[in-house]
Amino acid sequence: METLVQLLMRGMDAGLQLLTQPFYYISILFVMLLYRRQVLLERKLFHVRLHSWGLQTWRTFLGGLLAGLAVSVAVAFLGVSLSLGAIICIWVTSLILMLFHIRYLCFAYSIGLLGILQFVLSWFPNLAAEGWVHTVLSTIRSLDIPALLALAAVLHFAEAVLVKLQGSGFATPLFLEGKRGKLVGGYHMQSFWPLPLFMLVPAAGGGAVLPWTPFFGGDAWSGGFMMMALPVVIGFGEMTQSMLPKEKAAITSKRLIIYAAVVLALSMLAEWWSPLSLIAALAALLLHEGLVWYSRYEEQQRSPVFVHPVRGLRVLAVLPDSPAHELGIQPGETILKVNGILVHSKEQLHGALRQNPAFCKLEVQNHQGESKFLQRAIYAGDHHQLGAIVAPDPRDGIAARLKPVSLITLLANKLHVQKFRKDPAGEKAHRSEEAGFPS
Repeated sequence: METLVQLLMRGMDAGLQLLTQPFYYISILFVMLLYRRQVLLERKLFHVRLHSWGLQTWRTFLGGLLAGLAVSVAVAFLGVSLSLGAIICIWVTSLILMLFHIRYLCFAYSIGLLGILQFVLSWFPNLAAEGWVHTVLSTIRSLDIPALLALAAVLHFAEAVLVKLQGSGFATPLFLEGKRGKLVGGYHMQSFWPLPLFMLVPAAGGGAVLPWTPFFGGDAWSGGFMMMALPVVIGFGEMTQSMLPKEKAAITSKRLIIYAAVVLALSMLAEWWSPLSLIAALAALLLHEGLVWYSRYEEQQRSPVFVHPVRGLRVLAVLPDSPAHELGIQPGETILKVNGILVHSKEQLHGALRQNPAFCKLEVQNHQGESKFLQRAIYAGDHHQLGAIVAPDPRDGIAARLKPVSLITLLANKLHVQKFRKDPAGEKAHRSEEAGFPS
């Protein structure tokens, strides 16, 4: 009971400490800017807003809060602890990496890089430095890399759960240039979650002693414990042209679980035998990059889903609270007939809807290839395509081009799209404008 009271009291102190740390507010602001950028792109491509960046920020904030509490419990039993200098070192490394690409805002990259730097510094024990350089080098040398890698692994377990539950909720539909230069539909899935962590820290004479023996830290926990707050950000980014967002999120979640299990196992082995620390650090960094590379390779090898079939129009996305949403039309399904008329283009879709301006009957082919028949009244103000965004055709002439986005680009908040025009033979599309969207 005494230990529980100590945990609650120090948890309250750590919560107040979290409110004074600027990194937590910076992470929330970063998430808001990212989601706002995605909504602006949706407006530029489709002239409508598919998502609410404020609502998504609130959802990810709550998801991150719950995940942060769960991770805090897990790392408390593992015994992962951090000093203030280590926290600053990790966050500064993450922010520097973000200058090159926002997806590098991941502890696997920053901790992996710090582990490599620590190994390099071990070869120069007599390296002299003064001032803040000496402080930085001393902090890097003192980092408990195996414990930090275990923290990164637990964070990726939490990320896998959040990707499964929320990863597809803010998938942004896009018109993209396919492998053969033709326009295809796809989804960009990118989410970040700010997590508040409450870390136990060994402290001599710190009061109550933990009733369990943490894996990391050894005898350091025998003198009692303190608690400190650590704000972190976890997130993922995926692009898919060959799967529905929920399918892609489920696959990504499974791979993250495997990755986290491997990194956690290596970190625990490195605690037992310190020379494995370098291998664990390299694995955390390189395996993470391998997941990104393999996902892109997999997409290149698969055929795109969001292209029009021989018959009908393939649905790329459905506007929320629209007639198509009320009718139960799903992304990936195919609109075959409207008011008894076969449709093969957006113009034919508009013309068929005008046949009866007060009512519409649809024949839609679902994911299993079966037809379902839908009908609904049409009211003034309804979307001209019933709220269904269909896959692109060459005449759309506009697409997003994937391009690495850094922190500077995100703060600049500039959006570009890629326009297409056909040559006289109508065979090849030429780019006439640069684009910028996270890859």
